[in-house]
Amino acid sequence: MQFHVLASGSTGNAVFLEMEGAKILVDAGISARRIKNALASIGTNVADLDGILITHEHRDHISGIATLTKKYRLPVYARAATWNAMYCRADIPAECCRELGDSLDIGSVKVEPFSISHDAADPVGFNLFQGEFKCSVATDLGFVTEGVKTALALSDVIVFESNHDVDMLKGGSYPWHLKKRIMSNRGHLSNYDAGWTLARLERKQHTQVFLAHMSQENNRPELAARTVSEILREQGCDKEIDLTLTFPDQISSIKWPPDK
Repeated sequence: MQFHVLASGSTGNAVFLEMEGAKILVDAGISARRIKNALASIGTNVADLDGILITHEHRDHISGIATLTKKYRLPVYARAATWNAMYCRADIPAECCRELGDSLDIGSVKVEPFSISHDAADPVGFNLFQGEFKCSVATDLGFVTEGVKTALALSDVIVFESNHDVDMLKGGSYPWHLKKRIMSNRGHLSNYDAGWTLARLERKQHTQVFLAHMSQENNRPELAARTVSEILREQGCDKEIDLTLTFPDQISSIKWPPDK
């Protein structure tokens, strides 16, 4: 299994996973050229993608979709309401548009979407299963519902939002209406909430966590690291045993299983 965060944040999001030969992209919020080049750098041809999964219709998650589908005729899976809300829907070839149901098989990988709280038409996170391995992708969360906690439980790898530091956001330059949106139950998850969610998750013996979708203006990797780590430590989580936290300034890819 290979896992690579190609882009993460308000300027664009894309995550690549290869599991038992199935090549899957979760979101395509950067240009098709950037996606092609990023995949080439890790030895993958963009034309060989088996499917693209879309979490929701905001531009930072779909801006590369139209070009990718026109050039490579890749299948794209999204909720019906998400398709209807896409600004670029008319530019995507009809044969590439696949409606996402309760589950989907891509090769030997089972994909199960789960609902999240965000200000989009029908936003989802994803669980991807291959044998006993489970990877979860959950960003753009206004708050963590019980359904999301259940979905994230017992994952081997989690891509999880740690978008902002509340004090930085409140004291920053954003207009108040945007600050309210980000802090709302349909906005984005703070470092504090990310830490408490991870501390309370039902876990396997060890979980690899990638803290993602960090705000460039209202967060810092070291601040997210400190906030989440302090909460985990206070709640009795051993970062060497229970969880490994990965931050954007340290590493952008994970190989599974890890090297011995």
